[in-house]
Amino acid sequence: MNQLTQTELENLRKIIGGHGMIANKLETYAQSATDQELKSILMQDAQSARQAQQQLLPFLQ
Repeated sequence: MNQLTQTELENLRKIIGGHGMIANKLETYAQSATDQELKSILMQDAQSARQAQQQLLPFLQ
């Protein structure tokens, strides 16, 4: 794979951080939810955001 430019690295860091922030918010919302179906959906979405974050991390190395 080719080297990433400084701008691409900065954008990648922002995207990775954004996925982490979204996952944290969804987990917080899930903890507050009283509807079990909504809670489950929020946790699944949080897990997806964490997976996307983990998949992007190797590109920073």
